[in-house]
Amino acid sequence: MESSSGKNSLLVEDVGGGVLALSINSPQTLNALDGQILQHLKDVLSAFAKDPKVRVVLLTGKGKAFVAGADISALSNFAPEQAAEFSRNGYELFDLMERMPQPIVAVINGFALGGGLELALACDFRFAAEGAQLGFPEIFLGIIPGFGGTQRLASVAGVSRAKEMIFTGNKVDASSALACGLVDRVFPEERLWDESVAFAKDLATRSQSALSQAKKVLNTSRNLPIQEGLRLENDAFSSCFEHPDSREGIRAFLEKRKPEFGKRGSERK
Repeated sequence: MESSSGKNSLLVEDVGGGVLALSINSPQTLNALDGQILQHLKDVLSAFAKDPKVRVVLLTGKGKAFVAGADISALSNFAPEQAAEFSRNGYELFDLMERMPQPIVAVINGFALGGGLELALACDFRFAAEGAQLGFPEIFLGIIPGFGGTQRLASVAGVSRAKEMIFTGNKVDASSALACGLVDRVFPEERLWDESVAFAKDLATRSQSALSQAKKVLNTSRNLPIQEGLRLENDAFSSCFEHPDSREGIRAFLEKRKPEFGKRGSERK
């Protein structure tokens, strides 16, 4: 099944097993992010977040790029107030992505630059093709990343690597990105999609209740003192026992069989 959304700027495909693929479909601009695409992404992902049939999301771009950045032409006449509003729109989208109960896998098939790399950093996993190029070239425009890139890159790859990439604007290749933890896996381009789908389908067999709780704790506690993080973990751990998945998983372990999560009338908590 394939459908379009937002005047074809986004494509949604059901790849089976509870996995939906969401593709930014503006190859003529290398999938550059403008206000309209940001809003379309927010609308579609908000709907996914509320749908218990959606277990994992694959996010990619059509053509030669994942997302090559923000729409520079849209930035050219910004006053500071307009720049702040554009930045907030990105924050809201990426905050939604981190709060969604479902894991999101960025499938980086080409360039992931500027706002495109910020979009990938808001995902839970980043898989890249061997030829992918990642970077923050904003310094060449006299600006800095404005969708949370300074914060998420430092969290993922460390402050020193974040400074190097943002201060110089230099791109890194997929192997360098893997070495510093900026991406999680690298595949030959011809295998990238199939490997990403296989990973997503395998992830979709896990307890969706437990996945959502783990994602919430990891993302929420990222910049908190450890004692606050432990309190969040304790709350989430106890909440797991409110959901039928915990009973099914424990029973399956004791009965030496594979668990069948989500097949006993349970709903995501």
